[in-house]
Amino acid sequence: MPASDFPPRTADVRRTTAETDVAVTLTLDGEGTYSNQTGIGFLDHMLDLFARHGRFDLTVRCDGDLHVDDHHTVEDVGITLGQAFAEALGDKAYIARYGHAYVPMDEALARCVVDLSGRFYLHYEATFQRNRVGALSTEMVRHFWYAFAEQVRCNLHLSVLYGENEHHKIEAMFKAAARALHLAIYRDPAHTRVLSTKGRLSG
Repeated sequence: MPASDFPPRTADVRRTTAETDVAVTLTLDGEGTYSNQTGIGFLDHMLDLFARHGRFDLTVRCDGDLHVDDHHTVEDVGITLGQAFAEALGDKAYIARYGHAYVPMDEALARCVVDLSGRFYLHYEATFQRNRVGALSTEMVRHFWYAFAEQVRCNLHLSVLYGENEHHKIEAMFKAAARALHLAIYRDPAHTRVLSTKGRLSG
């Protein structure tokens, strides 16, 4: 199959609860365009650069109970984005499956390694000296990636190797995840249809 014959990989997911109303539109094989409005400015910034550095076209809208705190909004955006990724990936035919990236942000360095195996596991290493960056609780960064990886059903290993500035550390993590995922979802007609001795990537 010529690469030009691959069908587009897109998803449009809406998730509504008593706490949030989240809508995600995603194109995996995009140009890195974005329009994200979650009510949390720093989370919007992270989603914007996630799209740009992963070359995903991404729109996220969230109306959440921010009068309570940021927990439900961050978690539910992670869940819905993960669901959109899983839907867009489909049967994962011809994908590279694995991806890794090291990304620096000034004094900070983050590493991400991903396996789109169909099995969920998160290994997360990051510590923060501040409780918040902007309106985002730093403890919610892990929660975001946990929710995302659980819905994608992938192995996600995400670490801040070192750094001092909290903004830089979180930004490096989002960029590293974007780059690793960009590599893992790459489709090559020279690959076997599914890169697994099981014949499928669904757990």
